[in-house]
Amino acid sequence: MNGNHELRNLLSKEELRARLDAETEPRTTLSFYRYARIDDPQAFRDECYARWSELGVLGRIYIATEGINGQLSVPASKLDAFREVLYSVTFLDGTRLNIAIEAEAKSFLKLIVKVRPKIVADGLDDDTFDVTKRGRHLSAREVNELLDREDTLVVDMRNHYESEVGYFRGAIRPEVTNFRDILPVVEELLEDKKDREIVMYCTGGIRCEKASAYYLHRGFERVSMVDGGIIEYARQCEREGLVTKYIGKNFVFDERLGERITEDVVSCCHQCGRPSDRQLDCANTACHILFVQCEACAATYDDCCSAECRDFNRLPEEERAQRTSTILFNGQRYGKAMLRSGKN
Repeated sequence: MNGNHELRNLLSKEELRARLDAETEPRTTLSFYRYARIDDPQAFRDECYARWSELGVLGRIYIATEGINGQLSVPASKLDAFREVLYSVTFLDGTRLNIAIEAEAKSFLKLIVKVRPKIVADGLDDDTFDVTKRGRHLSAREVNELLDREDTLVVDMRNHYESEVGYFRGAIRPEVTNFRDILPVVEELLEDKKDREIVMYCTGGIRCEKASAYYLHRGFERVSMVDGGIIEYARQCEREGLVTKYIGKNFVFDERLGERITEDVVSCCHQCGRPSDRQLDCANTACHILFVQCEACAATYDDCCSAECRDFNRLPEEERAQRTSTILFNGQRYGKAMLRSGKN
């Protein structure tokens, strides 16, 4: 590792945006994860940052003692070099890279590699729980076969603002805002169905990997998961000519916010109720709520979630700055922290 190499970003968001807009080479957006024992997450983090930044990698990667979880974009000409660097790490050798459906989109502005207590915040405190003892991985064909059976339960393990714009037909979609909350909610919902066939799914598989292991640990008998999540399922359906049972968009946690799987629009504008799956963060940065808004309401409200936020955004910059920490929006008081919620 180059000891003089900066191990963090030093540019402003505006500079990063300009740099990305100036790129002429296409990028490939992908994700991967691996549960593994990492004894020194900070040292591993620094090594990853140094080696990946030299390849022009952008994205968001979390590292913990339990493993690594990454969503990133790589210059097309460096994809093979990135794969070689990744696979040079023993426990990452052969890790599947989930290539995004809209792979060439500019999805990230910078490279962020963070050390966290867990790569998926689950709220669990159970030393007897082994995340490696997970449920069965299902191919797209196996998923379709199981979902054709009346006794199969399919469960969306994502947050409600993800499942709002796309889901598997007939899925149980809990109204939760984070993964910590969904584990006990689903367990309670299925408490009397522990002997049923349960198929779980999420974006790329990482949440289901942990959830399936947890439910097996809690006495559920037949727990399986969509291998590689929605991303890999959609790819297999396209490659094998299968009918997709997932409809709508797949929410993604990057600049795109979503990638289309089918042309179905399954959600509605939060302001007028017309069909729309256009998700965005409120343009008022003091609010920044995530919501669904059609093009017509976007023009009316200036990409804001309400008239209050629109009017606030039209104030002079100095007045906005003075009022940001205490202003009241939509009956709720927001500070400068960004709130990601799918409902107004």
